[in-house]
Amino acid sequence: MRYPLGEYERDQIRSKTGKKLDELTLDEVMKGHVSSDDIKISPETLKAQGEVAEQNGNPQMKLNFERAAELTAVPDDIILKMYDKLRPNRATKQELLSMADELEQTYHAPTCAGLVREAAEVYERRGILLN
Repeated sequence: MRYPLGEYERDQIRSKTGKKLDELTLDEVMKGHVSSDDIKISPETLKAQGEVAEQNGNPQMKLNFERAAELTAVPDDIILKMYDKLRPNRATKQELLSMADELEQTYHAPTCAGLVREAAEVYERRGILLN
């Protein structure tokens, strides 16, 4: 894969619903052939971007893309709730651990779950959890 994917790997890029990048045009939007779900990125595209990052010496960026790929399966309202709870002094340790369990068990997002568990431990050490 070569970056930018939209320029060099156009035929490989698909939306979350499977539409090709070339099918996502203003004309298709105006005809009503493109929904909001059609413009969401696919986990495969995010993983491909992660591979490019790793090949270019950025393994941390690859991990970020892997977490993002996992989050494509998580409903938007759950993601917003997660971001709110991850702010300092917005959750108890148990709330964060329960959220991590939900990410892992319900949405099959183990990397994201691990990040939330790590945050719970760090927040506890720093004293920025609700009691």
